[in-house]
Amino acid sequence: MRLAPITIHQPKYNMLQRTIEKDLLPHTEHAGTGVIPFCPLASGLLTDKYFNDSIPSESRAGEKWGKEWLDKNLTPERRTALIELNVIAKMRGQTLAQMALAWILRLPGITSALIGASKVSQIEENVKALDNLEFSKEELERIDSIVPNGT
Repeated sequence: MRLAPITIHQPKYNMLQRTIEKDLLPHTEHAGTGVIPFCPLASGLLTDKYFNDSIPSESRAGEKWGKEWLDKNLTPERRTALIELNVIAKMRGQTLAQMALAWILRLPGITSALIGASKVSQIEENVKALDNLEFSKEELERIDSIVPNGT
């Protein structure tokens, strides 16, 4: 048929949405297809923007989605998980966003991540994730206990 082979797949993937680990990632690895996940910061939830009860006016939730989106996506259980993840990030010398990006980029099949930055400062901050891409077995186990595969 002379079709070009698939070379890249672009799924939604982040610490809070891990379903591709069960099916897609093993297949793309076997096929030699790269993966460039979008939404690696879970629409900003994997940053420190939403740790308090207010919506930052300069955030996408503040500008576009509103309180309904935040209430739906930031349940008390999820907020607790994010705070626990933030503790791990601080122990690693990273922000939560940097750790979330490093966590994705540690996988051999992930070739890049689409961060969707809206400011240059976000890009500069997120690039610092590259300073610490290594995770200990204990860190990964702790992350898995907070946000298990399939949540």
